[in-house]
Order: sequence, then C-alpha cells, then structure tokens
Amino acid sequence: MYLSADTLDDLLIRVYKRLLRRRGAAEINPSKGQATELNGVLLHIRQPRARLSRTERKGTFFSCLGEFLWYLSGTDEVAFIEYYIRGYDKFSDDGKTIFGAYGPRLFGQNGTNQVENVITTLKARPDSRRAVIQLFHGEDLAADIAARRKDIPCTCTLQFSIRSGRLHLLVMMRSNDAYMGLPHDVFAFTMLQEIVARSLKVELGSYKHAVGSLHLYATNTRDAEAYIEEGVQARVEMPPMPYGDPTPSIRKLLKAEQSIRAGRFPALGALDPYWADLARLLQVFRISKRRPTLENRKRVVRIKKEMHSDIYETYILKRELRMARHAESLEPLLFDKAELDAQQAPPSV
Repeated sequence: MYLSADTLDDLLIRVYKRLLRRRGAAEINPSKGQATELNGVLLHIRQPRARLSRTERKGTFFSCLGEFLWYLSGTDEVAFIEYYIRGYDKFSDDGKTIFGAYGPRLFGQNGTNQVENVITTLKARPDSRRAVIQLFHGEDLAADIAARRKDIPCTCTLQFSIRSGRLHLLVMMRSNDAYMGLPHDVFAFTMLQEIVARSLKVELGSYKHAVGSLHLYATNTRDAEAYIEEGVQARVEMPPMPYGDPTPSIRKLLKAEQSIRAGRFPALGALDPYWADLARLLQVFRISKRRPTLENRKRVVRIKKEMHSDIYETYILKRELRMARHAESLEPLLFDKAELDAQQAPPSV
C-alpha cells in the first residue's frame, strides 16, 4: 500500500481513514493490546519540513523536540526523556537506561558514529547506495524470549541518497503505532535528514517511511476519529535550517537544553536565530511546567515576543492557555490532552 501527501497532517488523515475503515486491514492482539493493522505500507511526504501537526489533537511539538534532542545527545538515560515524555521508565531494564535508545546507536555505540559515516560516505561518493544507518541489530531479538529486553528499536534502517542534488531519506520500520509514534518519528527523522543535507551542502529531498506493521490500537480509535473531525489544517513548514555545517549549533543547543532542563536559562545570543528559537521553545516548556503564577505567564509572553519565526506561535499559545486554565492551582501542572497522548508510551511501539 502506498500513501502520499504534502504534509504530516495530510498524511495522518489518509492513514487514519484507511485504518478506521478496516478495509484490507487485519485485527491483531499483540502484547500492548488489540489493534487494527495494515501490513507493508509505504508512506511518502513530499514536503519534509511540514513535519509538525497543526491540530489540537496531535500538536505535540514539545515532546517531539525533546525526543529528538535525546537522540542527538547520544544518551540512553531515562531521566532525560522522562522530562519530556513520562512513562518511559517502564521500558527500562535497570531503571536508569533504555536498551533500545536511538542516540547511542546513531552517534557512537561501540565507537561507531553512523551519522558521521553516512555524511563521509556521501561526500566521497554522492551516488552511493551504502549510506545506511542500522538501528535494529540482530542481537536485539534474543533467542531466549525470557531474556529479551523491555525495549528494542522499532526502526530498522535509515537510507540516505542524493539524487538530482537533493537528499532523500527512506526509513524502514518493523512496527509503527500510527497514532502515538508516527508523528514523532516523522519529526525526528526529517530533522535528521535536514541536518545531513546541510552537512552535505545539498537541498532537502522527499521523505519515505516504509512500515511492516502500521497499526492503530483500539484505545486510540476515538482519538483518531476526533483528529479527522478537526479537518484539514494550514499547510505550514518549519523554517529551513541555516546553510553550512550544523554541528557547532547543535552542540550549543544541546548545552542550552541541559541548562534549561535543570532550571537555568542561558544567554542565546551565540545561536543562529533558527536554533535560538528552538532553545526559547525549551524555555517555554520549562516555565509552563512550573506553577502558573502571573510572573511565569508573563515570562512566556516575553519569550514569545523574542521568537524569530511565528510558525511556533500556536504551540506557545497552547502552553499559555494551559497555564491560564490552571492559574488558581497550587500544584504542578498536568500535561494537556495532546501532551498526555504523546507521553503514554515510547513512540514507534
């Protein structure tokens, strides 16, 4: 099955309609509950920068950004991702780390930086078909079922290819939760695609996402129906990443993220406006997790005025409204419905 669309929201509408109709789908009952499954699906997004949902239901920008930065950091620490997506700890074998974490596998497990190797390969041979990152390893499927880990990668490979001066990405998934995981995966992998494209000084191409088992859990059926009822959203793309090697800016952003997560707000003047906006959004997230005092609400408004791009305004506004709804509360805020959806289970499961 092949489904193609310009934007993430356009694609999700098509995916959910197919799964809800159940035509050509199978009913399965895996370990995480009853689900409707499409087997062997190829999804195509023609505008990879349109990677953010603009809906109330799936506008989970902050959890998407947090998870992507967890990947870029190269760490497998539960504490990092728990800050953005609660519930990850139940997929840890030791309470401290995630065995299937993508960061170490992308950027340094066993001393191999696969992202760096892809860039080196395509710089030397732009037509190469070897620029492949492997996330699912043979040893992940332990022969002894009782010894298997709680979490293993749902992503098998990422293949990068340059054709006609554009960098295309094909991702192969063994399994993908269409409601919880797919939006997060599209965000993270298209961001990585753009980072590699900028490193290679080529333009961004198309994004393709092949899935062995694309499924919708019964518990999310009503959520998917409500998403469709919201209708077609504005087709808005994230700003293009700045030209040039993004590595120095990513290092600065990761350093800023670590400080912000700890409650310290560093100066952002050394960051390019594109990356500074992402750091400011992390500040908004940090403040909105605190008590919704008038001063904290004013701080969010001040940060919004400092943003260079206005496409993130809808996500900041959601945090403002959330703080306003709980302004009388003396307890730390709970996440809103969209953020709770994003935090029920690790994406891609």
